[in-house]
Amino acid sequence: MAVGSEEFKKALQLWASGVAVVTSHSDKFGVRGMTVTAFSSVSAEPQQILVCLNQSADTGEGIDENQRFAVNILNANQQDVSNNFSGGSSQEERFANTAWHPGNTGVPILNESLMSMECKVIEKVRAGTHWIIIGEVQEASCRSGEPLLYFRSNYRELADRLSDLPSSAD
Repeated sequence: MAVGSEEFKKALQLWASGVAVVTSHSDKFGVRGMTVTAFSSVSAEPQQILVCLNQSADTGEGIDENQRFAVNILNANQQDVSNNFSGGSSQEERFANTAWHPGNTGVPILNESLMSMECKVIEKVRAGTHWIIIGEVQEASCRSGEPLLYFRSNYRELADRLSDLPSSAD
């Protein structure tokens, strides 16, 4: 028997993940971006990552046309950016409300993100209602800070638990 959609969603809420905004740019569609939690590394050689986008998301249009995208990992202070790119507002409003600049490959890079990777599309696979987009990393920018996390339908922050661990002197 297959798992029901509500049970499936409830189970996935127990997966803690980072929060990212995937961005794209194309001549036809302009700048596009959306919040995602489905992001993962694929390979260190060659350097590849993947993101999953709903087929109905308009961010995919720019990726299809330009064959380039960026993954911007949000820092712990960027809940508003995550909410801004989660929907409900136009693409123009999303980018007007967030500081960004064009990356070396022309895709939007969010200025305050913890990390940004500019990618070239290698493969696009349809899976249910989503596209799995595999990208080869062309550029990477890392900044200091802590990641924004998502768990049980709420934003979370890392807790420093090192003080709870026994020291090597014990």
